[in-house]
Amino acid sequence: MSTIVADSLYQQLVSTFQELDLQGPSHLANLRQEAFERFQQEGFPTVKNEEWKYTNIHPLINSTYALNTPIDVDTVDTQKADIPGLDAHRIVLVNGEYVLAFSSLEDEIGLVVKPINEAYTEANFEKHYAQHADKADNVMVHLNTALSTTGVYLSVARGKVISKPIHIVHVATGDEAFFAQTRNLIVVESQAEVEVIESFVTTDGAASNVHNKVTEIVVEEDAKMQHYYLQVADAASHYIMHTEVYQEQHSLYNNYNCNLPGASFVRHNINVRLDAEQVESHLYGINLTANKQLIDNHTIVDHMKPHCESYEWYKNIPQDESTAVFNGKIFVREDAQKTNAFQQNNNMLIGDKSAVYTKPQLEIFADDVKCSHGCTMGQFDDDALFYLRARGIGEEAARVLLVHAFAFDVTSRFSNEKVRQYIEHLVEKGLETSK
Repeated sequence: MSTIVADSLYQQLVSTFQELDLQGPSHLANLRQEAFERFQQEGFPTVKNEEWKYTNIHPLINSTYALNTPIDVDTVDTQKADIPGLDAHRIVLVNGEYVLAFSSLEDEIGLVVKPINEAYTEANFEKHYAQHADKADNVMVHLNTALSTTGVYLSVARGKVISKPIHIVHVATGDEAFFAQTRNLIVVESQAEVEVIESFVTTDGAASNVHNKVTEIVVEEDAKMQHYYLQVADAASHYIMHTEVYQEQHSLYNNYNCNLPGASFVRHNINVRLDAEQVESHLYGINLTANKQLIDNHTIVDHMKPHCESYEWYKNIPQDESTAVFNGKIFVREDAQKTNAFQQNNNMLIGDKSAVYTKPQLEIFADDVKCSHGCTMGQFDDDALFYLRARGIGEEAARVLLVHAFAFDVTSRFSNEKVRQYIEHLVEKGLETSK
């Protein structure tokens, strides 16, 4: 049961579930019921839970919010998500709701995009919905399963190579504090290829908003997916996110997770399950934080079968009084012989009051593997700064150069050149505007 501090939002959610019109097939209604019972048993996570030790969500949930609020599309502006020079299909979700009027999807044979609540009859929905994320030990996923009514379903047909990136823009807007829950399902069928770029933005003047987002991704045999998370929302926005990736034989999944100054609170769980042989996964992260931001990334790479490879590299650059958290776990199961797994976390603290909490973990139950993990912690290199200034480079420009050099190991691995240039520009901008 939830602690008393969470009763305000908790009671709202209980009342909402009791009044919920459970649409869709009966087995989904049962799924919602079971998920909500699980949420009621556990309640909101607290800092007593090791997985939430440095991330206290109770200041967020110790309040009341508008739930399932109507959208005023006239106030929506998606320009904050524009990426210079990027030619892409566009999908727009406003407070989680798929808005066709703002989306631009040219005819792509083999690509299916629907609001999640209209995808019940899709074969991939029936096969995969709530079959992956709900097996994770995350009570916020169960809350999402129980009460989410918005989101997007995206499916790429067998052998289809999508002609250009799909840019999903998540817009937070509204003049009343609100709590939104979004559920997304992406299925890339065998031998298909797709690049998905997700941007998170806030409209000017938006009230405080909290989002509980869950995305399930299935990458089938011989399929490939490039996936970007670009967090550029404003301070009014707070995100609790869970991404669950399930991969089949010979598949490739690359995730590029970027958090820039803005959103006050981001907790993101990214779990990747390598459940077949010859599977490859790459996870890259750049987190430049400022002011009093909290950015918490928890990752799991689960090697379940032999002959697989994973590569993970996260870099945190906290400024001012901000906090960055990284908890990365690699599991190598007993059957996962010939695994090659690498994990690295590097941290550069710029602000005197900034903080980093890092916990790289590696658990190996097989004996014929190549695995490594580690982290580094350091402050701004004053000697390097002095060296650059002595050669006529201004202090601000020198700081930008040093941070770019620090981040380069990660940004150089971005497969999309336009996104790489965009993120590097935002890093520079985030350093200039830090206070």
